[in-house]
Amino acid sequence: MRNLLSKTCAWLPITMSASALIFTLVWLAVFGIVRSEDEGIAAHIFQLLMGGQLPIIAFFALKWVPQKPKQAIGVLALQFVAGIVAYAPVYFLKL
Repeated sequence: MRNLLSKTCAWLPITMSASALIFTLVWLAVFGIVRSEDEGIAAHIFQLLMGGQLPIIAFFALKWVPQKPKQAIGVLALQFVAGIVAYAPVYFLKL
């Protein structure tokens, strides 16, 4: 699996999820939980980071699952877990 994790299309979605999580936590630490009618810049950045991963993950799956299925599925699982962890504060704090 390390061999596949060295590919950009494998580690980039994980990095994007980590960035979204860090951005959310820093935003909450600085501004607190603020509920408003309009989505702010934080929500848009979060959505771009998380939504931007989808084509990269699809490319990775189409390219590597047929070639190295066991390793590729492990990387896809890691990407999935990273995405769930990034969404956790948004879900539990109802942001």
